[in-house]
Amino acid sequence: MSHTAHVPSPEVPADGIDDPALGYPEAPPAPRTVWGRLRPLVRPAVIVAVSVAVGWIIVQFVGAIDWGAVASALGRINPVQFVVLLALLGVRQTFNAVPLTRFVPGLTLGRSVQNDLSANVVGTFAPPPGDVVIRVAQFRSWGVNPVDGMAGVTLNMLAFYSIRFLAPTVGVLVLAVQEVDRGQVVAAAGSALIAVAVLVGLWLVARGDALAALLGRTAAVVVRRFKPTVDPQSWSAAVVDFRGRMADTLRSGLLPSLGALLLMVLTDGAILLAALRFVGVGPDLLSAVDVLGAFLIAYPLTIMPLAGFGILDAALLATFVEIAGLQYEPEIVAGLGVWRIITIGGPLALGGATVLLWRRRNPGRSLTHADADPGPADVGPTPAEQEE
Repeated sequence: MSHTAHVPSPEVPADGIDDPALGYPEAPPAPRTVWGRLRPLVRPAVIVAVSVAVGWIIVQFVGAIDWGAVASALGRINPVQFVVLLALLGVRQTFNAVPLTRFVPGLTLGRSVQNDLSANVVGTFAPPPGDVVIRVAQFRSWGVNPVDGMAGVTLNMLAFYSIRFLAPTVGVLVLAVQEVDRGQVVAAAGSALIAVAVLVGLWLVARGDALAALLGRTAAVVVRRFKPTVDPQSWSAAVVDFRGRMADTLRSGLLPSLGALLLMVLTDGAILLAALRFVGVGPDLLSAVDVLGAFLIAYPLTIMPLAGFGILDAALLATFVEIAGLQYEPEIVAGLGVWRIITIGGPLALGGATVLLWRRRNPGRSLTHADADPGPADVGPTPAEQEE
């Protein structure tokens, strides 16, 4: 019997960890715990709970809600009206996707819609940077430079922020047909200043390399929390490089993008108006001017999670009840509920279907945090995707 001690081969790491680079198999992934399965649901659940709680507190100032009457009002919607609401949602999502087609070279309208819907559903249910991961992965599968793609996403976001805070000004103009409260004018003026600041920031970034470099480094620092290999200098150089092209993109694409986003917001208001009409809130109770004006003035509240779910709804409920009368509160609550089901639930359902469809068409692409780095590597479709 040999008494020679077993000495690990020099090729095998002494700590016993398998090294794939040396040809050894990777250790099997750790089994998922109950917490690991439930963790992705915690964030959306907390967001919904907080939003509903805040909205409930605000609603208490309006009065107790007759939920039986709300259910009765919901029963008035017929299948044809539901199809109309879905059609309006399609128009809304199309307008929402226009800016990416103007800011990202080579991105079609259909793929822009798909990218927005996918990022929305992943960003809602997955922790950051899940929305970035799916966007970059899709850009690469379509042969779109992900650096250009994410720069376009940033421009799209900034353009939307400017419209979000310009909406109250449009709301005041709408209400000017009837009567405008002084407080509404002051609120609109404050929001307009924020919108102007965003647009000025866009103009400065487009004109100066220094600010563009700072933007790139700042973005990289944020992403490095999730992907340590991100190089801030590379990102800074990439943003500076894009800035040279972005100036032309902004000049040709900013105004059409702002126009499309404004139409998107107005279509959102049209869905709310249609939902109220379908549940029995007629123009004698709330005119189109009342609904659209109040909606546009309160629109900056969509900056809160889930487009201001709970908070925005409570603010609109208080305004509408004050105009129509407390006895019509159930119908107004029903209309707001239908609007939210269409504008929040609809995009989430469409986004889930879109992600599944994209994964079926791109079975070889796995989503990892490596896709949070829109670097130059792996740009373009695989040979199999080119054949497809």
